[in-house]
Amino acid sequence: MMAMMMGVAMGDIVDKTCKQTPDYSLCLSLLRSDPRSSSADTVGLGLILVDKIKALGTETLGQINMAYKTKPMLKKPLDECNLRYKTIVDVDVHTAIIAIRGNPKFAEGAIVDAGVEASVCEGGFPKGQSPITGLTQKMNKICDVTRAIVRMLL
Repeated sequence: MMAMMMGVAMGDIVDKTCKQTPDYSLCLSLLRSDPRSSSADTVGLGLILVDKIKALGTETLGQINMAYKTKPMLKKPLDECNLRYKTIVDVDVHTAIIAIRGNPKFAEGAIVDAGVEASVCEGGFPKGQSPITGLTQKMNKICDVTRAIVRMLL
């Protein structure tokens, strides 16, 4: 019974937190899909979302590598995206993880940069030819939600 009450109480934290983000439904979906959210505080929720950014960045790098084979004429913008998504996964995520526990302002900057990197990547393709538009849009939305939660820590 106590565990059930704890789960409901923690669920309320997820719900309350997500209501303060720009995309309530996405926030709930991302956080509730991770079992750590049931016992997380706001810092923990932010870290879960940073993990989601890393996972999506890694998935996008995989799609970029496949696109080299199927769309060789897009090599130059794919090279640029490869570099930018590696920056997201290796630099922005790492910075955010460290900063979210210490100085959340730096975490916010890293999350903003991840969204900018994704957008610049997308903008490098000729109109309508990006093979990763859906992933880029998803990255921007997750970054917006993550930034809102990180701002709660400031």
